Amino acid sequence: MKDIAKRCNVSVATVSKALNGQQDIGEETRRRIIETADEMGYMANASARALKTNRSYNIGVLFVDPMHGGLAHEFFSSVLDGIRMQAEQNGYDITFINCRVGQRTTTYLQHCLYRGVDGVVIASADFTDPMVTELAAASLPVVTIDHLFNDGIAVVSDNHQGMEALTRYVVSRGHRRLALIHGEKTSVTVNRLGGFYRVCEEMGIPVRDEWVREGVFHDPRGCYEITKQLLTLAEKPTCIFFPDDYSAVGGCNAIREAGLRIPEDISVVGYDGIPLSRTVSPALTTWCQDTAGLGRTAAARLIELIEHPRTAIRDRVIVSGRLQEGASVRQL
Repeated sequence: MKDIAKRCNVSVATVSKALNGQQDIGEETRRRIIETADEMGYMANASARALKTNRSYNIGVLFVDPMHGGLAHEFFSSVLDGIRMQAEQNGYDITFINCRVGQRTTTYLQHCLYRGVDGVVIASADFTDPMVTELAAASLPVVTIDHLFNDGIAVVSDNHQGMEALTRYVVSRGHRRLALIHGEKTSVTVNRLGGFYRVCEEMGIPVRDEWVREGVFHDPRGCYEITKQLLTLAEKPTCIFFPDDYSAVGGCNAIREAGLRIPEDISVVGYDGIPLSRTVSPALTTWCQDTAGLGRTAAARLIELIEHPRTAIRDRVIVSGRLQEGASVRQL
């Protein structure tokens, strides 16, 4: 920085302001300093910056997938990419948090402290896990996705509204015998069930207990078995709601193996709007979640909490989605 200051005939403080985006210097001076820094191959030293600011400029991401889909998980891969892009735009790196350091077992909080992260986005986890509740209750800045802790910042998809819109669409197509396979018990599932039942009650549509089945998110095999069970009922549903688009693949296979056509004999809808939903035949009617938007918003709110802890608003941010009208729901 001293070399840059000497070449530009300015103070080191002015160079620092230009390189850190501060507004109290002239635009021409800023441009000249940045161009000179580029010519000289200047790159800030991360360790030195961390010592000066008492920050690591590193965000932790907790991602636990019970189905072991890893980074190939269609829904969360987009969420994680949104986190990454927003973090990089703000000069932060990301570190995945787990419960091991080498051969030593740790808690999630211990791993965060070991890695020195400035804050954590809890993207996917069992929120009843004591290690997760410990992390959320610690003094470390935390933002959660699709789950709200008492006084924290949560970025959530509009699951209640999304399921309401999806149900209203199916009903508008003339369907009244609706089956729903939902995921494991989480706040996401509770909100989706609430939206489904609310529309059915409002429209005077009876929902039989045997038409509502509990499954697991991101589980085509389990969805296949549950769909087979629904198809053995004396009074079959005319439309089946699947917990997510990926699980819907298993359900659709069960329908075809039973000699039924989609949507001529039975209609289906998914949830999430992953690219697969548009490439299967027929294209799946589903609710598209703004997965990248969830990730970007979560990272942005976490960085705000890290850099401005006194003024950051701790609230719930709802990220909207949209209906994707495919060809999997027949007009009755």
